[in-house]
This record gives sequence, structure tokens and C-alpha cells, in this order.
Amino acid sequence: MPDHYKILEVQPTASMEEIKRSYHRLARLHHPDLNQQALDIHIKRLNQAYEIIGNPAKRARYDAERTEMKRRADARANLHRQQEEQVRREPEMTWIEGIFGFVQELRKNLKEDR
Repeated sequence: MPDHYKILEVQPTASMEEIKRSYHRLARLHHPDLNQQALDIHIKRLNQAYEIIGNPAKRARYDAERTEMKRRADARANLHRQQEEQVRREPEMTWIEGIFGFVQELRKNLKEDR
């Protein structure tokens, strides 16, 4: 999902006036008629971003989706971090200690069964 705020070079808390001002400034900068080196893709991305961020209803939906995606990404990062911690954790005992412990428990259970 593209970051429309970054494309328009505004903060997510920007007012509609700031968004409009930034859009017009960038449109002049990237418009093919005014700038011969401008790529068509820049003005298309700019127009798409302004269409969404410039409309309060679409902006609210975009912000909700953006927040949900950030929440999911954070949850995935936390899960990944927890899994890495489990892998890095030292075993509580070596395999030799485990064998000796198993034999001791086996002897203990055999004595109790007599």
C-alpha cells in the first residue's frame, strides 16, 4: 500500500489546506508541460494520492486501513521476535543430564512398584 502522505510530502496530521498547497506545489514540479524531465508516473502517483487524501471520506478509510496494516505489522514483528527468543534460549539441561535424569526417575519408579 503506497504511503500517500509521503507522496504528498505532508504529515498524517496535516490540514486540508496544507495538503492542497503541497499538491499544487508538487503538481507544478512534476507536470510534464512545465518540466521536461518529469516522468508521467510521478504526476499519476501524485494525482492518486491527492484523490484519496484530499477527500475527507476516502482519507478516513485510508487512515483506518493504514492503522490496521501497522497494527498487523507490529503483531507480526512481535511474534517473530518471540520466536527468535525461543530459538536463542539456552536449553535447561544438556542431553547427558537428561539421560541421567531419566534413569534416576526410572529407578525411582521401579523402587516404588516393588
